Amino acid sequence: MTSLTRIALNPHNRAVRADLADVDSLHKTLMRLAPDHHNSPTPRAAAGLLFRTESGPDPTLLVQTAHVPDLTALPADYGTARTVDLAPLLNSLTPGRTVRYRITAAPTVARSAGNPNRHPVTGKRRGKITHLTGDDAITWWQTRAQAVGLQPASVFGLPRPFPRTRVTRTSPHFILTQFDGIARITDTTLLTHALTTGIGRAKSYGAGLLSLALT
Repeated sequence: MTSLTRIALNPHNRAVRADLADVDSLHKTLMRLAPDHHNSPTPRAAAGLLFRTESGPDPTLLVQTAHVPDLTALPADYGTARTVDLAPLLNSLTPGRTVRYRITAAPTVARSAGNPNRHPVTGKRRGKITHLTGDDAITWWQTRAQAVGLQPASVFGLPRPFPRTRVTRTSPHFILTQFDGIARITDTTLLTHALTTGIGRAKSYGAGLLSLALT
Protein backbone atom coordinates (compact mmCIF):
# COMPACT_ATOMS: atom_id res chain seq x y z
CA MET A 1 0.00 0.00 0.00
CA THR A 2 1.55 3.25 -1.14
CA SER A 3 0.68 5.88 1.45
CA LEU A 4 0.75 9.66 1.49
CA THR A 5 1.00 11.42 4.83
CA ARG A 6 0.40 15.14 5.28
CA ILE A 7 2.00 16.53 8.43
CA ALA A 8 0.95 19.96 9.69
CA LEU A 9 4.20 20.76 11.48
CA ASN A 10 4.43 22.39 14.88
CA PRO A 11 6.71 25.39 14.23
CA HIS A 12 7.42 25.75 17.96
CA ASN A 13 8.88 22.26 18.21
CA ARG A 14 12.68 22.16 18.44
CA ALA A 15 12.97 19.06 16.25
CA VAL A 16 10.76 20.63 13.57
CA ARG A 17 12.86 23.79 13.50
CA ALA A 18 16.04 21.74 13.19
CA ASP A 19 14.57 19.66 10.35
CA LEU A 20 13.31 22.67 8.40
CA ALA A 21 16.77 24.23 8.67
CA ASP A 22 18.70 21.17 7.49
CA VAL A 23 17.48 18.64 4.93
CA ASP A 24 19.88 15.96 6.21
CA SER A 25 18.25 16.16 9.63
CA LEU A 26 14.80 15.99 8.03
CA HIS A 27 15.72 12.90 6.04
CA LYS A 28 16.95 11.13 9.18
CA THR A 29 13.73 11.97 11.02
CA LEU A 30 11.54 10.68 8.21
CA MET A 31 13.48 7.43 7.86
CA ARG A 32 12.19 6.60 11.36
CA LEU A 33 8.79 6.06 9.73
CA ALA A 34 10.12 2.92 8.03
CA PRO A 35 12.48 1.24 10.54
CA ASP A 36 12.24 -2.17 8.84
CA HIS A 37 14.34 -0.90 5.91
CA HIS A 38 17.36 0.45 7.79
CA ASN A 39 19.42 -2.67 7.01
CA SER A 40 18.83 -2.39 3.27
CA PRO A 41 21.74 -1.20 1.10
CA THR A 42 19.32 1.42 -0.26
CA PRO A 43 17.05 2.15 2.72
CA ARG A 44 15.24 5.18 1.25
CA ALA A 45 14.36 3.39 -1.97
CA ALA A 46 13.38 0.22 -0.08
CA ALA A 47 11.02 2.28 2.09
CA GLY A 48 9.63 4.11 -0.94
CA LEU A 49 10.33 7.33 0.96
CA LEU A 50 9.70 10.55 -0.95
CA PHE A 51 8.96 13.87 0.70
CA ARG A 52 8.40 17.55 0.03
CA THR A 53 8.02 20.64 2.16
CA GLU A 54 5.09 22.78 1.06
CA SER A 55 5.47 26.54 0.91
CA GLY A 56 2.90 28.70 2.68
CA PRO A 57 2.19 30.44 5.97
CA ASP A 58 1.87 27.14 7.85
CA PRO A 59 4.75 24.64 7.56
CA THR A 60 3.52 21.43 5.97
CA LEU A 61 5.30 18.25 5.00
CA LEU A 62 4.17 15.64 2.46
CA VAL A 63 5.65 12.18 2.99
CA GLN A 64 5.10 9.20 0.70
CA THR A 65 6.02 5.65 1.72
CA ALA A 66 5.59 2.20 0.21
CA HIS A 67 3.76 1.07 3.36
CA VAL A 68 1.75 2.62 6.16
CA PRO A 69 4.25 4.75 8.12
CA ASP A 70 4.89 4.35 11.82
CA LEU A 71 3.89 7.84 12.93
CA THR A 72 4.63 7.02 16.57
CA ALA A 73 8.33 7.15 15.61
CA LEU A 74 8.18 10.91 15.02
CA PRO A 75 9.48 13.20 17.78
CA ALA A 76 6.91 14.14 20.41
CA ASP A 77 4.62 17.02 19.45
CA TYR A 78 6.13 17.08 15.94
CA GLY A 79 2.81 17.93 14.31
CA THR A 80 -0.60 16.64 13.27
CA ALA A 81 -0.49 13.87 10.66
CA ARG A 82 -3.05 12.29 8.37
CA THR A 83 -2.30 9.28 6.15
CA VAL A 84 -4.25 8.21 3.06
CA ASP A 85 -3.97 5.24 0.72
CA LEU A 86 -2.94 6.32 -2.79
CA ALA A 87 -4.47 3.25 -4.44
CA PRO A 88 -7.74 5.02 -5.41
CA LEU A 89 -5.78 7.77 -7.16
CA LEU A 90 -3.45 5.34 -8.92
CA ASN A 91 -6.38 3.20 -10.07
CA SER A 92 -8.20 6.23 -11.51
CA LEU A 93 -5.39 7.23 -13.88
CA THR A 94 -6.38 6.77 -17.51
CA PRO A 95 -4.85 7.99 -20.79
CA GLY A 96 -6.30 11.29 -21.91
CA ARG A 97 -7.31 12.40 -18.43
CA THR A 98 -6.32 15.89 -17.33
CA VAL A 99 -4.58 16.41 -14.00
CA ARG A 100 -3.02 19.18 -11.96
CA TYR A 101 0.52 18.36 -10.91
CA ARG A 102 3.20 19.57 -8.53
CA ILE A 103 6.76 18.41 -8.06
CA THR A 104 9.86 19.84 -6.45
CA ALA A 105 12.77 18.51 -8.48
CA ALA A 106 16.51 18.92 -8.95
CA PRO A 107 16.94 19.64 -12.69
CA THR A 108 20.39 18.61 -13.87
CA VAL A 109 22.16 17.66 -17.07
CA ALA A 110 25.44 15.79 -17.61
CA ARG A 111 27.65 17.79 -19.96
CA SER A 112 30.68 15.86 -21.17
CA ALA A 113 32.32 18.45 -23.45
CA GLY A 114 36.01 18.68 -22.66
CA ASN A 115 35.96 15.76 -20.25
CA PRO A 116 38.85 13.41 -21.13
CA ASN A 117 37.67 10.58 -18.87
CA ARG A 118 35.64 7.74 -20.33
CA HIS A 119 33.46 5.28 -18.44
CA PRO A 120 35.43 2.04 -17.99
CA VAL A 121 32.50 -0.09 -19.20
CA THR A 122 30.47 2.00 -21.66
CA GLY A 123 33.37 4.01 -23.05
CA LYS A 124 31.28 7.18 -22.86
CA ARG A 125 32.79 10.37 -21.51
CA ARG A 126 31.81 11.07 -17.95
CA GLY A 127 29.64 14.14 -17.95
CA LYS A 128 29.91 16.92 -15.42
CA ILE A 129 26.63 17.41 -13.59
CA THR A 130 25.26 20.90 -14.23
CA HIS A 131 22.33 22.33 -12.29
CA LEU A 132 19.59 23.93 -14.37
CA THR A 133 17.51 26.99 -13.53
CA GLY A 134 14.99 29.27 -15.24
CA ASP A 135 13.96 28.33 -18.78
CA ASP A 136 16.49 25.47 -18.84
CA ALA A 137 14.79 23.95 -15.80
CA ILE A 138 11.37 24.33 -17.45
CA THR A 139 12.64 22.53 -20.55
CA TRP A 140 14.11 19.78 -18.37
CA TRP A 141 10.75 19.22 -16.68
CA GLN A 142 8.81 19.20 -19.96
CA THR A 143 11.13 16.50 -21.27
CA ARG A 144 11.01 14.43 -18.08
CA ALA A 145 7.23 14.76 -17.81
CA GLN A 146 6.74 13.38 -21.30
CA ALA A 147 9.10 10.51 -20.48
CA VAL A 148 6.94 9.48 -17.50
CA GLY A 149 3.56 9.63 -19.24
CA LEU A 150 2.51 13.27 -18.87
CA GLN A 151 2.03 15.89 -21.58
CA PRO A 152 2.24 19.29 -19.87
CA ALA A 153 -0.23 21.92 -21.04
CA SER A 154 1.20 24.53 -18.66
CA VAL A 155 4.32 24.82 -16.53
CA PHE A 156 5.14 27.29 -13.78
CA GLY A 157 8.57 27.13 -12.12
CA LEU A 158 9.45 28.47 -8.68
CA PRO A 159 12.91 28.25 -7.05
CA ARG A 160 12.89 26.36 -3.76
CA PRO A 161 15.51 26.42 -1.00
CA PHE A 162 17.93 23.58 -0.28
CA PRO A 163 18.36 24.04 3.48
CA ARG A 164 21.53 22.81 5.07
CA THR A 165 23.35 24.02 8.18
CA ARG A 166 26.37 21.70 7.93
CA VAL A 167 28.31 21.85 4.67
CA THR A 168 31.34 19.70 3.83
CA ARG A 169 33.26 19.03 0.65
CA THR A 170 31.54 15.68 0.25
CA SER A 171 28.02 17.01 0.92
CA PRO A 172 26.03 17.19 -2.32
CA HIS A 173 24.17 20.42 -2.98
CA PHE A 174 21.22 20.70 -5.32
CA ILE A 175 19.32 23.61 -6.81
CA LEU A 176 15.62 22.83 -6.47
CA THR A 177 12.68 24.06 -8.53
CA GLN A 178 8.99 23.54 -7.85
CA PHE A 179 6.94 22.87 -10.99
CA ASP A 180 3.17 23.34 -11.08
CA GLY A 181 0.70 23.11 -13.93
CA ILE A 182 -1.85 21.15 -15.91
CA ALA A 183 -1.05 18.03 -17.92
CA ARG A 184 -2.71 15.24 -19.87
CA ILE A 185 -1.95 11.60 -19.06
CA THR A 186 -0.43 9.71 -21.99
CA ASP A 187 0.86 6.49 -20.37
CA THR A 188 -0.48 5.14 -17.07
CA THR A 189 2.23 2.48 -16.62
CA LEU A 190 5.06 4.99 -16.86
CA LEU A 191 3.19 7.50 -14.73
CA THR A 192 2.42 5.02 -11.96
CA HIS A 193 6.08 4.02 -11.79
CA ALA A 194 7.13 7.68 -11.55
CA LEU A 195 4.57 8.38 -8.84
CA THR A 196 5.75 5.50 -6.67
CA THR A 197 9.52 5.79 -7.21
CA GLY A 198 10.05 9.53 -7.79
CA ILE A 199 11.66 11.58 -10.54
CA GLY A 200 15.19 12.89 -10.93
CA ARG A 201 17.99 13.35 -8.45
CA ALA A 202 18.07 14.35 -4.77
CA LYS A 203 15.22 12.13 -3.62
CA SER A 204 16.88 11.90 -0.20
CA TYR A 205 16.85 15.69 -0.01
CA GLY A 206 13.20 16.54 -0.58
CA ALA A 207 13.01 16.25 -4.38
CA GLY A 208 11.25 13.88 -6.76
CA LEU A 209 7.78 13.52 -5.19
CA LEU A 210 5.18 14.00 -7.94
CA SER A 211 1.68 14.90 -6.73
CA LEU A 212 -1.45 14.77 -8.90
CA ALA A 213 -4.98 16.07 -8.49
CA LEU A 214 -7.71 15.01 -10.87
CA THR A 215 -9.59 17.76 -12.68
